[in-house]
Amino acid sequence: MTMAAMTDNRTGKRILVLRYRFIGDTILTVPFLRNLRRAEPDAYIAWVVAPGSSEVIQGTPYVDELIFWDPPTIHADSRSTHKTLGDKLGFIRELRARRFDKVYVLKRSFGSAVIGFLSGAPKRVGFATEGRSLLLTKGVPYRHGQHEVQNFLDVLRADGVPVVDDHLEAWLSAEEKAFADDFFRERGVGADELVVGMHPFAANPPRAWHLDNFTELARALQKRHACRILFFGGPRDKEALDAIRGGLDVPPLEAVGSTTLRQTMALLSRCGALICNDSGIMHLAASLQVPLVALFGPQSPVKFGPWGKVCRVVRHDFPCSPCRQRFFTECEPSERGRPACIEAITVEEVLAEIEALLAAGDREHTDR
Repeated sequence: MTMAAMTDNRTGKRILVLRYRFIGDTILTVPFLRNLRRAEPDAYIAWVVAPGSSEVIQGTPYVDELIFWDPPTIHADSRSTHKTLGDKLGFIRELRARRFDKVYVLKRSFGSAVIGFLSGAPKRVGFATEGRSLLLTKGVPYRHGQHEVQNFLDVLRADGVPVVDDHLEAWLSAEEKAFADDFFRERGVGADELVVGMHPFAANPPRAWHLDNFTELARALQKRHACRILFFGGPRDKEALDAIRGGLDVPPLEAVGSTTLRQTMALLSRCGALICNDSGIMHLAASLQVPLVALFGPQSPVKFGPWGKVCRVVRHDFPCSPCRQRFFTECEPSERGRPACIEAITVEEVLAEIEALLAAGDREHTDR
C-alpha cells in the first residue's frame, strides 16, 4: 500500500490528499501540496497516488507518505493491485487506522468522495461535483473555465489556507543528472550545445500533429540553429520514428523506448526547448521549467494545457472545438487522417514560437 513513509514524527494534524491516476494529474497537484505544507509545517501529510504515475514526484519534500490506490481500470497505467472487494476493504481499513483529521478530495469522481468519507476523517473538503456534497463537510465549486492547478488551489482557498504561489516543480537525483551527462557525452554533444526535444507521438494518433510536420520542423531547426534534435517516445513508437529519421539530413538523438521515466526527465531537463503534442511528457517538461510549445487540436488547453511562464500553446479554434474526440463521426478526416483543427497548425507558426522561446532564453542568459 505504501511507497514511502518518510517520517511519523509530526505533531500537527494528520491530513490525507486524494488525487490519483495520470502523470499529468500527479504533476499538477504539486502546487497544492507545497502551499498546504507551507501552511501546515507540522502536519503529517499523506498523498494517495496511482503507482504508475508516482515516479514523477520522487523527491518531493511536501508529503510524508505516498499511498498507492490501484483499482482495475481501462487505463494503461493500472496494475490492478486492489482488484477484489477484499483488496478494497483492506485499503479502507488501513486508511482508517491512520486516523486522519482531514481529507482533501481533489479527484472529482463519486468514488473518490466515497473513499474520503470511509477514511473516517471528520473534515472532508473537495469539489461539489457528481452529487458528492453529502459526503463532504465542505463542498467547493469546480470551474471548467480555468486551469486544473487553479482548481486545486481553490480548494485550499475555500478552506482558508493561504495560496502564495502556483508554479510546478520536479526533483532529480544526482544519479539521474549523471545519466543525462553520460547520455550526451557518449553521443558527442557538447555542454553548451543546443538540444531541442521533440515528442511527436500520441496514444490516439488523430490527436497528434502529423509526423511529416515534425520531420520538416526538425530539418528547419537543424539548418537554422545547428542544434541537435532529441526524440522522446515509448517502445511502441520505434517504428514510427524510422520514417522521421529517414527524412533528416543530420541523424537525431533518440530516447524512444530506451529510457525509464526518471531518465526521460533527466534528459528533458537538459533540453533548450521541447515541441510536443498534448501528452504526459508536456507536463513533465513544464514541471522542469523547460521552454515548450504544445500542439493542441481536438482538446482544449484551458484546463490541462502546459502550466508555466515558458510554455506556449499553438491551436486553431473551430466551431466544434473542443470536441468529444469521437473520430471521425463529427468531422471529416484530412487526406492524412487528421481532423481539421490539428491539420490547421503549420510548420511555420510552430517554428516561430520555438524561435521566440529560444531567443528569450538567450536574452535571459545574456542578462545574468
